[in-house]
Amino acid sequence: MISRLMIGTVALVLTAATARGEENALTPAEKRDGWVLLFDGQTTQGWMSPKGKPLPQSHVQDGALNPHPCDYMLVYEKPLGNFVLSLDFKISRKCNSGVFLRTEPLTPRPGKDVGFNGIEIAIDDTQSAGLHDTGAIYDLVAPRTNAMKPVGEWNHMQITSDRNRIEIEVNGQVVTQIDLDQWTEPNKRPDGSGHKFDIAYKNHPRKGFIGLQDHGSDCWYRNIKLRTLDAATRRP
Repeated sequence: MISRLMIGTVALVLTAATARGEENALTPAEKRDGWVLLFDGQTTQGWMSPKGKPLPQSHVQDGALNPHPCDYMLVYEKPLGNFVLSLDFKISRKCNSGVFLRTEPLTPRPGKDVGFNGIEIAIDDTQSAGLHDTGAIYDLVAPRTNAMKPVGEWNHMQITSDRNRIEIEVNGQVVTQIDLDQWTEPNKRPDGSGHKFDIAYKNHPRKGFIGLQDHGSDCWYRNIKLRTLDAATRRP
């Protein structure tokens, strides 16, 4: 005989699953709010290499996109301007990956990788909160805290890319913010300290490609969703 406790437990699990929604699918509320799904959970449709070439289906693993191994990053096929990007990620041991924004163009400069043409949100197997740790705007702004869960657990990241401002949330915490209008000199932060990029980010393209980086280790991404921002949808 099934106990009332067991029935209650099953009901709670089903209720939680319904509220969370299916993996790699939009809830009715998300559809009403204008979200679009960038990864269907089954194919690489909509994604390509930085050279515009199709991707092998081997990048799809258990309902997630794994960029390792690839030609530096998996790139979504359309350049994007102002948006909110929502995704889940799970790292492997010694993981080094990241989410690129505003990558423009996709042709690298001589002697540089294509990452120099974009802005990277770092994802790494570390516990510190420095310029190269999870949630950092790589080598530019360190996160307030490292809010990532342990290796093997799924994390949620939300990136708001809106004109001169970029904001990063990891597992519900706002960890990093930047106002690009304050970054007026190459290789220099607004406080005068140095960074590696020979770019004045005030003049960096405000529209470009997003990418999931391969830097030599497995990292899985799922529930990749995007909502464009305009005068009607952005917050004050």
